Amino acid sequence: MLARIRSRIFDRLARRKYAPAIEVHRTTDLLRLGSSYGGWTFELSRDLCHTTILSCGLGEDASFDVEFAARFDAKVIIVDPTPRALVHFEEIQKRIGQPATQSYVKGGKQPATSYDLSGVAKAALILEPSALWVDNTRLKFYAPPNPEHVSHSIINFQNNYAQNTPHIEVLAATPEALLDKYGLKAIQLMKLDIEGAEVDVINHMLEKSILPRQLLVEFDEMNCPSDQSKRNVEITDRLLRLAGYGCCYFDGLANFLYVLH
Repeated sequence: MLARIRSRIFDRLARRKYAPAIEVHRTTDLLRLGSSYGGWTFELSRDLCHTTILSCGLGEDASFDVEFAARFDAKVIIVDPTPRALVHFEEIQKRIGQPATQSYVKGGKQPATSYDLSGVAKAALILEPSALWVDNTRLKFYAPPNPEHVSHSIINFQNNYAQNTPHIEVLAATPEALLDKYGLKAIQLMKLDIEGAEVDVINHMLEKSILPRQLLVEFDEMNCPSDQSKRNVEITDRLLRLAGYGCCYFDGLANFLYVLH
């Protein structure tokens, strides 16, 4: 118990010390969908109805994706090659059209029976079993240090950016490749929960002028606070602002909402 308390105190102090300087101008018309673990906050707008969004990073909590598809009669392209995420998606597909039989559980491992799929068509949830990256290639996808956790990482920030820790190999696709594959000319909303790869991917998207109107991003490196994580996030925030984005929401941990003005 004492060790856990010390760990929490250290985590809070580290987050405070390495907190990036990001200016947040919170808007009033915000909506949150999903579980306490896997939920996301975004701006409520008419252009989300009947749209197609990119949701990068599934893990074992699809609560945001399911609720978004049902509320906006939208299609959600879920991008994740992680083996456990693929299994979780298959479990969801088996229950399409059925209501939830239990509430969401704590943590990031939702049972498929916790999703209300009664208003979701099978074609509304599309799985893209690739890792989002800056090249169309095959790459190492590093396992988390805790085998209980599901999320793998391209940059391996969870293991201090090492290149010799356990990994699998997966196919990676660029944002423009996915847009082309699914016939999308513009994206109203894109979620990036890609375990540290978001910094490189956002830079790539800005270079290619791929500008979703809303960008939901978890700067995962903030969960392992350091000088490097602080610098990476601040540089990315600056580039987003130069491209016309404003930060409209921060959850106090690592999740941000950027809206293109």
